[in-house]
Amino acid sequence: MKTLTGTDSALLPGIALTGAAVAVALAVSWLVPALSALTVAVVLGAVVGNLPRLPGGARSGLTWVARVPLRAGVVLLGLQLSIGQLLGLGAGTVLAVLITVVATFAGTLWLGRLLGVSRGLSLLVATGFSICGASAVAAVEGVVDREDEDVATSVAMVTVFGTVAMVALPITFAGTGVGADLGGRIAGAGVQEVAQVVAAASPLGASAVALAVVVKLSRVVLLAPLVTGVSLLGRRRTTGARPPIMPLFVAGFLVTVALRSSGVLPEFVVDASRPVTTLLLTAALFALGTAVRVGALLRTGPRAFALGTCSTILVVALATTTMGLLSR
Repeated sequence: MKTLTGTDSALLPGIALTGAAVAVALAVSWLVPALSALTVAVVLGAVVGNLPRLPGGARSGLTWVARVPLRAGVVLLGLQLSIGQLLGLGAGTVLAVLITVVATFAGTLWLGRLLGVSRGLSLLVATGFSICGASAVAAVEGVVDREDEDVATSVAMVTVFGTVAMVALPITFAGTGVGADLGGRIAGAGVQEVAQVVAAASPLGASAVALAVVVKLSRVVLLAPLVTGVSLLGRRRTTGARPPIMPLFVAGFLVTVALRSSGVLPEFVVDASRPVTTLLLTAALFALGTAVRVGALLRTGPRAFALGTCSTILVVALATTTMGLLSR
């Protein structure tokens, strides 16, 4: 029987701590569906990371979890997407999604410079708000020159402002007479997390929810080119060790999208991948959260909050305008 090496044994305390935190995060998310398990995991990580001492020498295991399960989760995320779903939206909606994502990303970076927010935090916020919330932040953090606190700040803002949009959009739809078709497209293009998208579209009915989720997933397709672009920009800016043009896990993400699109995978495999993806990303975000230092987070807070406010207004305005004009 194979025994654990010294290196493997050193990882166990951190992995065990992560497992307990994931169980708590999933339970909280189940009790409060508006809270993503990924968001709860980051908060738990920040709490644990600011204890006087991490339990049981868990640091090496947490470092491993923040790297390996994160990349595996991003790869499996590709199984939720297919090119057929994207094409079924129509050219106008696809163009509206593309404009919204690109303009939100670029606009948030510009707003970050204007507000004096660090480049690393601005990149994380821009990615999270334009693509798919906490999952996008987790995917891009490895190719961005950022502080550890920036990851938790970004995910916290995805939660806060996504929740605001989730509540405000249905009220706006009811007041302006927006129907299920347009409302679903706006929710899918303008809200960050999938759970928040579902909640925002639910008052308009099941058809709006189904459409909103597909539009939301069409934004996720753009994760790979965006991460690659950020990585290329990082290569130009650094004189030391350069990040790869396309990280291996991003290439894996594209492979799984291709597999899902090909139709060769049984549906039960696709269904089984969803909870596994959630588990992996939740674990990774807990581990990343343990690196947060509350003092630094509070110092960044007001400017980060202003950036989140402006970025939320930007993405919702773009989603509303582009879907209204192009998806008819």
